[in-house]
This record gives sequence, C-alpha cells and structure tokens, in this order.
Amino acid sequence: MTSSSAVYSALAPYGWDDDWADAFAPYAPEGLLPGRVVRVDRGQCDVVTADGAVRADTAFVTPHDPMRVVCTGDWVAVEAGGNPRYVRAYLPRRTAFVRSTSSKRSDGQILAANVDHAVVAVSLAVELDLGRVERFLALAWESGAQPVVVLTKADLVTDPVTLAHLVQDVENTAPGVPVVAASAHCGDGLDVLRALVGAGTSVLLGQSGAGKSTLANALIGEDVMDVRAARDVDGKGRHTTTTRNLLALPGGGVLIDTPGLRGVGLYDAESGVGQVFAEIEELAERCRFHDCAHESEPGCAVRAAVDGGQLPVRRLESYRKLIRENQWIVAKTDARLRAEIRRDWKRKGAEGRAAMQAKQGRRA
Repeated sequence: MTSSSAVYSALAPYGWDDDWADAFAPYAPEGLLPGRVVRVDRGQCDVVTADGAVRADTAFVTPHDPMRVVCTGDWVAVEAGGNPRYVRAYLPRRTAFVRSTSSKRSDGQILAANVDHAVVAVSLAVELDLGRVERFLALAWESGAQPVVVLTKADLVTDPVTLAHLVQDVENTAPGVPVVAASAHCGDGLDVLRALVGAGTSVLLGQSGAGKSTLANALIGEDVMDVRAARDVDGKGRHTTTTRNLLALPGGGVLIDTPGLRGVGLYDAESGVGQVFAEIEELAERCRFHDCAHESEPGCAVRAAVDGGQLPVRRLESYRKLIRENQWIVAKTDARLRAEIRRDWKRKGAEGRAAMQAKQGRRA
C-alpha cells in the first residue's frame, strides 16, 4: 500500500492536504487509492494518484444525476487495480460550479468541483458585454469560489486611456472582484494573474473565442491546449477545448480549463446574484416596502438612486433580469412557489399600471 508520505508528495501539487486525507480515511481500509480527477470523458475519467495516472470507470457513482456525477476537480477513491478499474466514491465537495441545463426540467450541471478561484475570461477583441460578465460572476459567487475577471487580448486596445476605462467599467460591474487586463501574446498582466491563482484550484471560464486556451498555455508555460483563431466578425471561436482539463501550474496552483460556454443559465444562485449587485441589495434595505420590486412603488430607495444618477439604469435592469430568471429556475421544482411568483408578478403589474394611470391623471 502506498505510504501517506508518498501520497502527499505525489498529490500535493494537485491540492492534497490534511483535510482531504481525513475525508479519504474511511476508504483506506478497503485498499482504495486517493486521487484527483483531471479529465472526464464519456463515463470514464483520468485520475492522478500516487501510483501515477490511471483510467477509471465512473459507473458506480450515480450516473443519471447530473449533480452527482464525477466531474473534473473531484477528489475520488479509486480501485488500486482491475480491468476495468472503478471510481468507488468522490469525497465531499468544498465548492461546486453549477449552471442550469438546457432541458425543460430544472436540472443543474456541475462544471467543476473544489474550485478556489473562478477566472472569468472576457475578450477585448469585441465589445464588452457587462450583462454577461454579471451572469458569470453570479454563478462564480454562488459556487463558493472567489471570482477574478481577466480582460484577455488587451494588446488589441492600443490606447492606454481606453484600456483603463474598460477596466474601470468592469470594476464598477464587479464590486469586490479583482480585474486584470492581460495579453498572453505580449505577457502583460500574467504575473499579476499568476499571483492570484498561484495557490489553490482555479477554473477558467468564458465564451468560445475568449482566449482561455491561449491564456492557459501562457500560465503553464507550454502549449498543452489546442488554440485556433477566433472569427473576426464576432470574436467567437470553435470549441477547441472539448473537455474540462485539470493541469498543475509550474509556479504552484491548479488550473481547470473548460470548453467555451454558449449558455450560462443560473441555477439557484440567489446569494450569488446578491453579491454581484451588492449595492442594489444595500439600497433595497432602505425601501419603504420589504418586497419592493423597484419599479413604481413609493419610497423606493433603488429608484431614487437611479433618478439621482447614483445607480445606472442598465445595472438595475440586469439585476431584475437575473432575479426573475433565478426565481423561475427554482420554481420549476416547486409548484406552490411557481404559483406564488405568478400571483406576485400579476399584483406588481397591476400596481404599476394603477400608478401610471394615477400619474397621467394628475398631469391631465
């Protein structure tokens, strides 16, 4: 049996620590090996262990629940031998990055597990979509990870004043989140990013064409991820990364590169949305009504901030959109909650129309 010192020596670069050792302890008497999943592909996974990299089947770990399948970043108990060999269990996850699936059910899809930093890659080759940044950040905060926004392809913005304004726009959109302008081509910003992700596990997220694989290669120091040019028309690229791959960084830390995400649906991310829009949540505490929709209610502190220029209209509209979407996703599994939401929307709509009519009557 592999000694504990050998386990630490082999697995420490992948994030193994005393807490993981304690979580694995019940499986040790069964002769199982601890390991970390570095890739999952069609019901099988690659696992790094103290005995080297092994290929294992995941059939024993609830294959039909998308929230309980083995995923990249999991720590697992895997058989020491056998053909095929099997993953017998995954250890309790510290964090999990989850989005809603495209199905009509309210299923969640787990993208990566045991992540400390969620690095959101946003390309400067196309116009900034701040609403999409907010969506990614909501999922990141909800996962339990610390978000980081990386503005990639910064070398394409040749005017430093313009670049500074773009960084400031994202900083205003992402309170409490580090924002780094980086160029994998020129090396700008990479030292700052390495310092941020040099400890723990980071997952690299973003749309196809955002430059994630190029950035991953730059952080690793060699071309381990396939890279193709993005289309000039919209900055999007093909899905050159087709699986989630976990890679140990040479300076410390672990990176999970992911395929480009076309859809980023929220999945029970109320607290994550609240953190992204912390200033709106704080203003809402001063509204006259605790269930204020921030539309036409009297004594609304949020609308007052919009009217006074302290809160951008775009920011409030984005907040409303994500709140509604998240409520609907949660309500899909709860008929009573779904009915309550419908009634609440109808009531608020009627109140809004009545207020508008009264306002028009006063003008007449």
